[in-house]
Amino acid sequence: MISTRGDAHKLYLKFKKTVENGQPLHKLKELKEIEQIKHFYLTIDTSTLEKMYYRILKEKNGTGMIPVFVSAGPWLLFLFSKQLQEFLFKNGSMPFVIFISIYLTILVISVILHFREKSWAAIHLTLIENILKERQSTLVH
Repeated sequence: MISTRGDAHKLYLKFKKTVENGQPLHKLKELKEIEQIKHFYLTIDTSTLEKMYYRILKEKNGTGMIPVFVSAGPWLLFLFSKQLQEFLFKNGSMPFVIFISIYLTILVISVILHFREKSWAAIHLTLIENILKERQSTLVH
């Protein structure tokens, strides 16, 4: 079934279907993977875990280079448009078609990778935040 509601809704539907089929949710690979990551972070001492949190936060914020590439690419091509047109159309339109195909492929792959990286960084950061908050609350009480 094609859904325009996004991956989160597709995941919800998968969870719902699993429950309706009488299968345990904790056996789904999507949830097993998260549990493995969480289990690993639970084994790390608080001081190191805080440092890991900051490093992952830096990495998450550093993935902003791809949008710069996406937005700067067309401007760069625009700056050299005359030379680029002469080069690309010198032998007909085939070099132009090849160039555009390669450029758009790289662009699409870069954008997909960018958002996947950001989403995984968000998962790791949230898991670490929750563990640190839980440890802090047990120290207070």
